[in-house]
Amino acid sequence: MSHHSYVKGENQIIIEGSCPGNRYAQKLNENDSPQGIQFTAILDLQVSEARGLVRVSEDSKLRVEGSDWAVLLLVSSSSFDGPFTKPIDSKKNPTSDSLGVLKSIGNLSYVDLYSHHLDDYQSLFHRVSLQLSKSSKNVSGNASLTRKEHMPFKSDISLKGSEDDTVSTAERVKAFQTDEDPSLVELLFQYGRYLLISCSRPGTQVANLQGIWNKDLTPPWDGAQHLNINLQMNYWPSLSCNLKECQEPLFEYISSLSISGSKTAKVNYEAKGWVAHQVSDLWAKTSPDAGQALWALWPMGGAWLCTHLWEHYTYTMDKDFLRDKAYPLLEGCTSFLLDWLIEGPGGYLETNPSTSPEHMFIAPDGKPASVSYSSTMDMSIIKEVFSAIVSAAKILGRNEDELIQKVLEALPRLLPTKIARDGSIMEWAQDFQDPEVHHRHVSHLFGLFPGHTITVEKTPDLCKAAGNTLYKRGEDGPGWSTMWKAALWARLHRSEHAYRMVKHLFVLVDPENEGNYEGGLYSNLFTAHPPFQIDANFGLANFFF
Repeated sequence: MSHHSYVKGENQIIIEGSCPGNRYAQKLNENDSPQGIQFTAILDLQVSEARGLVRVSEDSKLRVEGSDWAVLLLVSSSSFDGPFTKPIDSKKNPTSDSLGVLKSIGNLSYVDLYSHHLDDYQSLFHRVSLQLSKSSKNVSGNASLTRKEHMPFKSDISLKGSEDDTVSTAERVKAFQTDEDPSLVELLFQYGRYLLISCSRPGTQVANLQGIWNKDLTPPWDGAQHLNINLQMNYWPSLSCNLKECQEPLFEYISSLSISGSKTAKVNYEAKGWVAHQVSDLWAKTSPDAGQALWALWPMGGAWLCTHLWEHYTYTMDKDFLRDKAYPLLEGCTSFLLDWLIEGPGGYLETNPSTSPEHMFIAPDGKPASVSYSSTMDMSIIKEVFSAIVSAAKILGRNEDELIQKVLEALPRLLPTKIARDGSIMEWAQDFQDPEVHHRHVSHLFGLFPGHTITVEKTPDLCKAAGNTLYKRGEDGPGWSTMWKAALWARLHRSEHAYRMVKHLFVLVDPENEGNYEGGLYSNLFTAHPPFQIDANFGLANFFF
């Protein structure tokens, strides 16, 4: 990144920089004028007044001498002003914004800041506790963080295997296949909640493939928002783990997608409402991404996200949210889906063209293909959205709306989920040969989870077929696939299989040779695709509830 740094006054270092105007720009020359997002970070150094000295060196560094203590405050900002303002048009000044924030906290002591942090964090974190059984490891000290018990600069928590031997996290992960320590599962559960609290709050951006913990200038898959499982899994624990506030960035993001998506619906499909495809980004991209139809041609990303709006209402019973936020977005999504459906053989309403995310089949001519019609996932998501808006309309007294009448007419005509010759759930409208039976995606089981159209109580035959599908898919796969399968087994009330998938995640991944692994955990408990991808951390947290 193009940047420069300098010392301001006697105790601050300021770095100012610019992102390239083109996402694929090469390394910039000194004479280039970047037109991308501008950014600033300010490091403010405070030392004890009684003794201690800060010296400025010639190479823009600060040197502390003879001090009893030092406090470093880091404030950063960017010129990003929402997805619909070009960086070159932004009026935001990240340096002045950062200085303003620094000034606002300048009179607060370290203890004040620390206390504020604890109050802010623990008000969310302490809403949920989980104890699976008596821990097989001893915890020294009280693991419950409170302001009185934990003063700054002190930590008294350690996990000990014996009087003298502290057990590292990496060793605990390695040992899990034999000792199955339930306290490590509890830790990973609460770690997922910690990560969501720390990366998605009102006013922040939506959590992407790495949450906020991306370390690369060009991260895997651009660190983007992928809408065919990954972004959705990031927010699975927000309700089940009592963190509804953490969903707000997702709802703001869906609102942005609906604006971009209305243009995509009109331009690409001559349809009403709004649509979003698989790959999005910070700029709320909704059009099909450049690439193979296998993954790019999938216009159900926005519809899947809309199911989160209804789930939020069912958990919170917040009628104002349903009326003011959820329903308008559901309306637009439903309008597109009604336009997208066409009448197929037998009078059924179907989608065409259609794909099952990232998976292929063998066409009747013997060649591999990915585009067909009415994939099971398409139809399952549409059923879920239609059911949600009908229920919402009833609550809001809008049963007689023309849109709802159209949905009620369409619902019984949607192509039903079918069972294949081998007893599994059919992934496409036809019983095509599957060239990769152990494929990582289990899209055709959406109706079981996170959807609600396949249940043990109401559709036992489909549940039996869903179990056969999971056996057929196998247990291997990236972290997010592992946790989706765990949730699916749980919905089938098959606890032993669900736990097998959880256990499957406890494999220590060597970051230097991560290509040799599928799924697993790094030594800091980040989940692996590999490479690092945060969705499985959130998928595990959701699994327990």
